[in-house]
This record gives sequence, structure tokens and C-alpha cells, in this order.
Amino acid sequence: MDHDTTHRPLDGVKRLALGALSGLLAGYAALTVAELVSAAVRPESGPIIAVGGSAIDRTPSGVKDWAIRQFGTNDKLVLQLGILAVLTVLALVLGMVATRWRLIGSLGVLAFGVVGALAAASRPDSTSMKDALPSVVGALVGAGLLYWLIGRLGPTRRKVEGPDSPDVGRGSTTDTGSDDAHDASASPAPASPGADSAGWDRRGFVLAATAAAAASTGAGLVGRALNGSQGQNAVASRKSVVLPAPSSTAAPVPKGAALRIDGISPFMTPNDDFYRVDTALVVPKVDATSWRLRIHGKGVTRERTISFDDVLKMPLIERNITLTCVSNEVGGPYVGNARWIGVRLADLLRECGVKAPSKGGRADQLVARSVDGMTIGSPVEDVMDGRDAMLAVGMNGRPLPFEHGFPARMVVPGLYGYVSACKWIEDIELTTFDAYDSYWVKRDWAQRAPIKTESRIDTPKPFGRPKEGAVMVAGVAWAQHRGIEKVEVRVDDGEWQEARLAVEDTRDTWRQWSYAWDATKGNHTLTVRATDSTGETQTEKRTPPIPDGASGWHSVVVTVEA
Repeated sequence: MDHDTTHRPLDGVKRLALGALSGLLAGYAALTVAELVSAAVRPESGPIIAVGGSAIDRTPSGVKDWAIRQFGTNDKLVLQLGILAVLTVLALVLGMVATRWRLIGSLGVLAFGVVGALAAASRPDSTSMKDALPSVVGALVGAGLLYWLIGRLGPTRRKVEGPDSPDVGRGSTTDTGSDDAHDASASPAPASPGADSAGWDRRGFVLAATAAAAASTGAGLVGRALNGSQGQNAVASRKSVVLPAPSSTAAPVPKGAALRIDGISPFMTPNDDFYRVDTALVVPKVDATSWRLRIHGKGVTRERTISFDDVLKMPLIERNITLTCVSNEVGGPYVGNARWIGVRLADLLRECGVKAPSKGGRADQLVARSVDGMTIGSPVEDVMDGRDAMLAVGMNGRPLPFEHGFPARMVVPGLYGYVSACKWIEDIELTTFDAYDSYWVKRDWAQRAPIKTESRIDTPKPFGRPKEGAVMVAGVAWAQHRGIEKVEVRVDDGEWQEARLAVEDTRDTWRQWSYAWDATKGNHTLTVRATDSTGETQTEKRTPPIPDGASGWHSVVVTVEA
């Protein structure tokens, strides 16, 4: 009996599956090669970071605020995973498209490389068109790999219908990717080693795919290692920092400022627990030995560029200051208290000839620029009005953590972070609010944003189930640079009862409070409000963080059990 050994192409489903796999491998290769190339340019030029940063820049403020509420400090990880998920789906689709239109699928990979290149080149921290190179090179490799792998699948096939073809019967298939027509009477070519009955080089494809995956993984590992090594100098420079004793030390925290109540926030927030809210997908690691800060602009008569060693030789101050993020919802976690060490910003500015607007100065806005391109605008008057605004280099007795701005950052008591707390700072420009809108102002946040008087219940927790009887209600209240004068607690719709305030440290720090509640069985709502030293009581009116900070009373619902 004769056997039909004609080499028919892959069936449609199997071909699509292998095409999807090819697309996935091509996308993987594009990203890992881009990672490797970014090590020669700069780590932030990689496509994931570049596209993610551009996405953050172009995301409406309301969406960003929602992401911070939903994911907290994991918002950047969620964004990167989302980008990878989208790229994975697109790679699978382009691979399947390439099984039918090989060139179009490969061009699709190139198109996404162009998107990454444009994103990298348009970032605020981009210094040259070289930042586009990782995405371009990665896309070229990915497109070439997809084109090659699809070629290993052999020619496509199509149905040829009708009785007029002498060689092909109705419903049979013919090779559309072959350059020569097959003669029905010709003898079939012998099968090559590794080829299956479907007529494609299975062994060759498996070897090619495996080699591509291995090479891509190697490129990614080398790129990751090289990028990581670039931060080693920064890590070493931080380890070598010895903070000098400040010329003006913070007074010891007074006895009674830190209440010993289970569940209340500690008076001093440890560095590892301090909130972090910024737009940097990768924490900048800046070498302190090469770091420089330039001070220039309107009203500057003596432009200066100072090094980290210069800062350490200046008179330093040490102060306890509570920081608050404008994205903090009522009762939210983005507030913390730390002991900061740094140089008075007012002294630095005066040495450059800068005067406050109230003293005839020409500039009313200080624009701080970060190494990652972030711009933050602060009122010059507030920086120079006598408050302990500083260029900070230390946090809780240690050099700043990288996550919190090493080697230097700004700290200004009484202002939300987005108008004061520039991390990884490298440039200070004196200008006016009329002449320049900083990063967040361009995104509909207010130009000026003093911190609002707020309070929070730390214990009992929402939906807690305390036992009937004596229940300690406690938390923190803050009104930086004004101070807290009174805190009141209300149970359900009852009368406001004054809470016991902890001893005040300074008017720039938060203040703990407590209230002994004789709890009765059932469901209850606990509400808190604070009054600052000016006599202003925080408003009941609920407002969202945009444009200048949330307002409203914090409340928790608990169920008291017998």
C-alpha cells in the first residue's frame, strides 16, 4: 500500500498557538535587550520605566489619587505589572497576526519600540536622544526574532475550491507560501530530519525558540546586573557619610508627648515605616560624591553650586517635623513625624542675595528640581519667614534613605509635600508664580497649599469589636506650624467631649490624644475633630484631596460586645 507523504503545512489552530509563542518570545527579547542597552545609557531609559513614567505624567490627577488610595505605596508596582500585562497581550496578538502577515506582525513590534523611544526621549529627566536607544534596539531585535521564528513554521495553506483545477480537488489545501507550484504527479520530497508529517521543521523551531529564550534571559540578567552596579557607588557613598553634630540641636521629646496606648501611632515614625508618595518608578540612587546643587534665578545676586561636603561643613540644625502628603484622605496614613538634620534654606538663599517678597525680593516662588525631573514650587515667603525650612541630609539620626531623597531633600514645616518636599534635589531656581507652573500645578493642584488642621482615630480600628466598658479611643492630630490646641470626640450624635492631649513637642509636630470611653453594647460611630492654636476648628465639610488637601471629620464604626 502506498502512503501519502505530502508535506502539508500546520493546521490553523496549531499555527496560531506557535505564532503566539513566537510573539511572546519576541516581546521578551525586546524588553531584555532594552534592559541591557539601558545599562550603557542610563537605567531610567528602559522602556518599562519610560512608558510608566509617561503614563504617570499623563494620568489625570483624580486617577492618580484613586491609585494611591487603592494601592498605597504599591501603586508603582501595580503600574509596572499592568504595563507588562498589556505588552504580553499585544505580543501574543502580534505573533498570531504574523502567522498570516509576517511582515505586518514584525512591524507591529517596531511600532511599540517607537512608542517606548518617544516616551523615553520626552521624559523631564531625559538629557539626550540617547535615551531612546534602548527601546529602538530592543524593538529591532524583537521584530527580527519574530520574523525569523514565524519563518520556521513553514508556509501557510489555504483552501482551493472548484472542479476546474486539475491537480487539486474541492476542499483540498495548497501551499501559498511556496515559490514553486507542486505538481500532483511529482514524487514527494523526502522528509528532513526533525520534520513532522505537518511539513514544518519542529526540531528546528524548538531549538530556535529555546536559543532565543536563553539568549534573552542572559541579556536581561546581564543588563539587570549592570544597572544594579551603577547604584553601588551611591550605596557606598551613603555608607561613608558621617553626619556632623548639628550646631542647633532639637530639644528632647518632652515627657508625656508620647502616649503609651496600644494601637496609637508612635510619636516618632521609624524610617522604614515613613510614608512614601512620589512619581519615581525606580528610586534614584545618587552618588553623594558627585552630587551638586545649583541655586540661581530671579533675585539671585551670587549664583552658587554646592557639593554634599559643602553642605556638611555648614551650620546644621536638627528639628522634629511632621510631614503630610496632599493625597492623604481624611484619616489616611500619609503623615509621619521624624527628626530631620539639615541646613536652613533661608540661610542658603540669603548667601545668594535672595530676599523674601515682603523684604523687597523679586522672586515669590522657589522651584526645586529633582534628578528625576520632578519640579516642586514653594512660596519664597514661607521658606524665609523664620520657620525651620531646611535642605535636609539626615532623618532620625541617619543619612537620608534613598527612598526619602538621599543625598538631600527639602523639608518645609506647614506645607504639603507637593509644594515643599522635593526629594533627590539638584537645582533651586528663584522665579515667580506667574512665570512658571510646577509639575503638580500643571495637573490642576493649587499653587499654594498650607496644611489643613486634621485629626485621626488610630484606635479602635474601623469595624473593631471592643468589649463593653472602658475603651480607650486615641489618635493623632496635626496643624503644622500652627499647633494643636484642642481635640474633641463624639459618640454617635452625642455632645462633643474634650479629649486629653499629650504634651506638645513643637507646633511643627503632630500631637497625640486620648479619650476614655464608657462603651455600651451595640453599634457606635466615633468621630474626632481638632482645633489649632489660631482657634480654627477643622471643618465637617468633606472635600477630596484635589486641589489643596482633603478636609472633613474622621470617624470609625465599631461594634461593642458584651
